[in-house]
Formats: sequence, structure tokens, C-alpha cells
Amino acid sequence: MPPRRSHKKSRAGCRRCKARKIKCDEIHPRCGNCTKHGVACDFEHPSFVDALVPVDTPRPTTSTSNCDSPSTSTLPPTPSVDSSTPLPLYRNPEPLPLTSNTKSSRMMELKLLHHYTTITCETLAISSPVSEKIWRDTVPNLAFTGANFLADALLAVSALHLRSHTPQDQELIRASHSYMASTLSEYGASLSKGITESNAEALFLTAALIAFQSTASRIFTRDDSGDLKERSDGYALPLSWFHSFQGVKAVVASSWQWLRHSGIVVPIIESQPALNLDLSGDNLNFFGHLLAGVEDEIVGYDDDPASQVLTRQAYQHAVAVLDWAHKIPHTGAPLVFLATVSRRFVELLEIRRPRALAILASYFGLLKVLDSVWWLRGVARREVMGIVSLFDPDDEEWWPRLQWPLRIALYESDNIPPDIWGADWAVEKALLDQASQNGGFVSHIELLSQMFSAMQNMPQTMPDALDVIAYQNAINRSRALDRQMLLENETHSSH
Repeated sequence: MPPRRSHKKSRAGCRRCKARKIKCDEIHPRCGNCTKHGVACDFEHPSFVDALVPVDTPRPTTSTSNCDSPSTSTLPPTPSVDSSTPLPLYRNPEPLPLTSNTKSSRMMELKLLHHYTTITCETLAISSPVSEKIWRDTVPNLAFTGANFLADALLAVSALHLRSHTPQDQELIRASHSYMASTLSEYGASLSKGITESNAEALFLTAALIAFQSTASRIFTRDDSGDLKERSDGYALPLSWFHSFQGVKAVVASSWQWLRHSGIVVPIIESQPALNLDLSGDNLNFFGHLLAGVEDEIVGYDDDPASQVLTRQAYQHAVAVLDWAHKIPHTGAPLVFLATVSRRFVELLEIRRPRALAILASYFGLLKVLDSVWWLRGVARREVMGIVSLFDPDDEEWWPRLQWPLRIALYESDNIPPDIWGADWAVEKALLDQASQNGGFVSHIELLSQMFSAMQNMPQTMPDALDVIAYQNAINRSRALDRQMLLENETHSSH
């Protein structure tokens, strides 16, 4: 028998290659695999790659759900969250230097700041000239007052915007990752110290920019549905979008006592169309078919009555938001979906319940009309095709319900005729005017603020009133805040 052929194992390979279980060529300062894929290598920046490694968290045993890569889903701790609410935990990333050349670093910052104030700031708001002015003038001025994490967030988003034009620019890639890593580190540290009147505005704006970054980063993770065939792990749901946008909501819920008087935050919030949801289930709405058979599903999957209630509410509320946004998508209303769905709905996505996936596909179909926005470009097609790939074409129950998002996502332009879209654009302005008469987004938050206090006096045996509230998750966070404050008061009194 001939001797066995010797094989040299890669024992000093980079952590990314080890995680992917592939052979590393161990070339410094950047191995061949990381160079090929245009990603960071810990040979080059050890602290940065180590910072982006997620802490081990339990995954659902009933699912093979995949989250985004750590570079797009690393989020700071969310303020004042109920301990029973699971959230992804990541090590706080450390900022990495852009370059050893101080002059080059300064020139990069000037380039990014100029691009932000002249171009990027105009792309963050949708159909809101007032918000555009705030993002262009007021926000940078606030960042210059000492809110370093806000300044870094501006530069990170600006770098990502520039990178959308030149995806292979290594300097922009490093700048985007570096400034966002610095943002997350300082932002997380500030949240851990507590939100105050002096930092509430900066934290809100930073949370919004983190949400923008999380969304826009998705365009660099894969090119189109064709790339999915080359991925051994299949399609990965963009769960980081939900976590980042709900992080914005959490900051608002935790600091509304100060934000309600802000000349910066209130105009941004008020520029959003007022929620006008029909949660009764009595009317025939466009996405009502997504709720067909929901009772049988709930009984079949969940034995616990409390869990059944949460699941039913999660589906009903998500579909109600779809129906509302479907009528006024050009206003940016579909983006509200990410912040308003309940934590239970996100959990249903994580375990890949077919109904939750079908609802998500319809949501991404709504984003087709916003395809001209750079950080949403191609989202509808890419995500709808990815979700559809998780279904069997012979599935007679769910395949017909995917036809609308498929038809919309594959439409050749974002100017979709009303007969294909399923809504009359002529009534869009009338609906907006009617909603504004009932109060804007700030009015909704004010109402919720009053309900937060009232709910604390309700006995636990009373019927759950959350099915009539748009912000299920925000209310949970508010309850945790109130419990914490009550505990602190009791502790203080005892002393």
C-alpha cells in the first residue's frame, strides 16, 4: 500500500476562514479568501474582526433560520428592554483606524462630510422637505456639539452612500465599517449610562442612522437572486432591519418626555403619515387573504392560550399595517412596518412560519415603489425572490398568496399602474388629508404615552388591550421602564 499523501493543515488561519471551515492560505496582512470576497480579515485588523463575532445565543430548534452577517446585524444594546424579550447580543465593536496616515484620514473625513451635507442628507427623508433640511443643517451642527457617535454615524452612512457608486473601493469599505463600528461602540456606551435630556436628540438621530446603515448594507451582501444559488446556507432573512428600526422606536419610547419638545425630532416624526389601522377584521382589505386559516394554524402550532393570543395579534397587526401602507406607499409608509410589528411577529419570522414569510414577501413588494431610493434600490426584487425560494411551487396553500409580491417585484419599473398595484393613486392624497385631520404621528405617540400610564393600573386578569395598539413592542418596553422606576423608588424609600 502506498504511503498516505501528506497534508498540511491550516492551523494559523484567519477566524473568518475557520468559521467557514475552509482552508486559509495564511497570507498576511490579508488572506486570499478575504481578499477575494472583499471582506475584513483579522490578520489586517484583529480587534475589528473579533468585535464583530456575535456572542453565542440559543437558536430556535424548530427552524433553520439564518440571520444577516455580523457586519450588517451588529447592534448596540436596546434601552430598558424587558428581560423576557430576547434580543441578539453582540460584543461592542472597537473603532479601527482608517489609515496610519493622519493627513489621509483627515481628507477622507472631509470628503465624507462634504458628500453627506451636499448629497446623502437629501436621500434619507422620503417626501419631506422639512426633514431634508434638518438632516442637512441641524443634525451636523448637533454632532459638532460633542455627540461623537452621531458624527461617526453621519460619516458611516456617507461612506456607504459613496460605496454604492463604487462597490469595490477598499478605502470606502474600510471607512464605512470603521465609522459604524465607532458609532456602535459609543452609542451603546451612552445607552448603558442612560438617556437624559441632553443626549436624547442625538441618540434618536443616531438610532435612525444605524437603521439606514443596516438597511443599505444589505445591497452589498448579495447581488441578486442568482447569487442565492451559490450560497450553501440558502436565503438569509434581513432580521437586522427589524432590530435596528425597532431600536429607534425603543429610544423614542424611553425618552419621549424630552423628545416631545424637540424642534429636531418632532418635525422628523411628524413628517411620517399618521397610522390609520383597521384591526377589527370586519372589512375586506387587500391583504386580508393572508389571514385566511389563521385560527387553524394557531391551534395547530401553539398549545398555550397566551401564546395563541400573541400570535393572532402579531398576524392581524402586521396585515393591518400592510393594508394601510399599500394605499399610500409613495410617502414612505411601508418603512413603518419594520418599527411597528410586534416582537412575536419577528419570532415567527425567525422560525420561518409560512404565514409570516408570506406577509414579509408582501411587505417587500410594497417597497417596489421606493426603488429609486439608493438604500432601497433592488430590495423588492432581491428579498421577494429570496423569500419565494423558501416555498415549494407546488404548495397550493401558499404559492397563490405569493403571486402579488412576485408580480410587483418583477415589474420592469417602479411606476406601477394602479390596476396592477391594486390601489387607486388618485385617492392617496385624500387618505393622507383624512389621516392628518385625525392627528399626525406625534398624536399617536402622545396617545400611547397616556395609555402607558393607564395600563399600569389595570388588573392582570383584564382582557389584553394590546390588539388595538399599533406599537405592541413599545408598550412592552414602557412597562419595563415603569417597573424599573417603581423598583428604584421603593429602594430609595427603604433607605
